[in-house]
Amino acid sequence: MIDFRYHLVSIVAIFLALAVGIVLGTTLLQEPAVKSAQEVAAQLTKSKEDLRTQLDALQGREAGNDAVIAAITPSLVAGGLTGQRVLLVETPGSSTSVREAAQQVLTQAGAQISGRVALTEKLLDPKGTGVLDGLVNQLKPANMMFPATATSWDRAATLLSAAFVTTDQAQVGTPNPATADVVSAFETGGLLTTEGDPLKRATLAVMFAPEKPYEGENAELQAGALVSMANGLDVAGKGTVLAGIAAATAVPGDPIAALRDDSEIAKRVTAVDTADMPAGRVAIVYSLREQMSGRAGQYGIGKGISAPLPSVPAATPSPTTQSGS
Repeated sequence: MIDFRYHLVSIVAIFLALAVGIVLGTTLLQEPAVKSAQEVAAQLTKSKEDLRTQLDALQGREAGNDAVIAAITPSLVAGGLTGQRVLLVETPGSSTSVREAAQQVLTQAGAQISGRVALTEKLLDPKGTGVLDGLVNQLKPANMMFPATATSWDRAATLLSAAFVTTDQAQVGTPNPATADVVSAFETGGLLTTEGDPLKRATLAVMFAPEKPYEGENAELQAGALVSMANGLDVAGKGTVLAGIAAATAVPGDPIAALRDDSEIAKRVTAVDTADMPAGRVAIVYSLREQMSGRAGQYGIGKGISAPLPSVPAATPSPTTQSGS
């Protein structure tokens, strides 16, 4: 009969063998495993350094290209907008620096800036459409008609655009007597603010989209409201450009994407999504020239573009040229 001591020695021997096996196994595998991990880490570090080098090189080239275009911009746009007044429209979230840089190039092209209009978040708030409709109904001229399908923002855009822009060169620089109280009423209601003298009507308009797409449950409606405003300005004047920065991905709150998704409006209103770049500011001038010829396009680097920028314009359009835009 096998006694208890034998059992105990056998059990101890088994656990000892297991322990020795584990120690031997980890000792033999430790060096190859560590070496492999070190090799992978070194490869990843090198890949990161290579990518950083490539990124630095690309950023350097981009900066160099931007510097060249910025230096020759005055000659590229000279005289392109002589005799035209341009209205600047800022939107909630748009960049002041982008607008200032574009304004400088527009001035270099010979345009006269009539003034600036800044739309407020209140104007874009879907909860305020009742107030908006009430203002429009109260202030619109008797002969101003709206399509049955027009939204509150479509109607407001039509009314405001009549106060800010015109296609009639004889009326440029003069207020529209039919909309004398419109802008002051919208300002009093906190729907917009003005600077300069935008009531002395312009021929063209540049609207600046927000730097980042709108977010939240009302994002799509807010983007659509800006598209309505751009379309209204285009119809009432000689042309409008919606200028902004290309979004990394398509999202519902991006006004430029919303405009390009509307095939009918995209045929009339130009969008430039490189407004933060020197080439984009040249594209804005060329796009306004194209608009005066009754054409439109989608320019930049984002989704839905027709080209990076419009074709180089030929002769400077006459200030009396009428737009089909």
